[in-house]
Amino acid sequence: MTAKSLLKRGHEVVIIEREKKRIATLTETLDCGILHGDGSRPAILREADPANTDLLFCLTGDDQANILASLASRSLGYKRVVTKINDPELEHICIELGLEDTIIPDRTISRLLADKFEGRDPLELSTMIREEARIFSFVLPDSFEGGIAELELPGDARVVCVYRQTKLIIPDDQTKLKADDEVVVIAHREALKLLEQRWWPKSNEKPESD
Repeated sequence: MTAKSLLKRGHEVVIIEREKKRIATLTETLDCGILHGDGSRPAILREADPANTDLLFCLTGDDQANILASLASRSLGYKRVVTKINDPELEHICIELGLEDTIIPDRTISRLLADKFEGRDPLELSTMIREEARIFSFVLPDSFEGGIAELELPGDARVVCVYRQTKLIIPDDQTKLKADDEVVVIAHREALKLLEQRWWPKSNEKPESD
């Protein structure tokens, strides 16, 4: 469905698929490029031409395969990678690995349906976060102790909210943060590099070549 939507809008699409039977079906219904192989393997990802690819979607039904493919593709130079996971418990791992574009379809659908049930028309986040504003999130390590001030955020970044497991916290200057808290920040896009260096150190390490 994603490929159909992109093709309808005039985008060029290449699908990586390892099952030959599925490839036969896809070629009958989609006018796009298809590579036969395992999308989590660097050799196949290289063949998909990362330098000329604007965005890679990792959308298999296997969370681990999607995470591995995302990490491999990032090391190969893909400009942007979207990682689909079905298990919400893996979200923190994705954040710690620097996979910032992680989607959990069931969660998105459930929130939409719950909002509709309560008579609300959800406003897309992209319509509110405009121009130079960016959203950044990270998980606090076990070694962290303190409050908002101890985060040492850049001057043009502010904490919006904190997730403690399933609990939403709107913090103030007195809020004490704990290990494994997920902190959501709104910041100027120029502050992202500093935030990544401090809170996504693994994403700044140069990966080993395959």
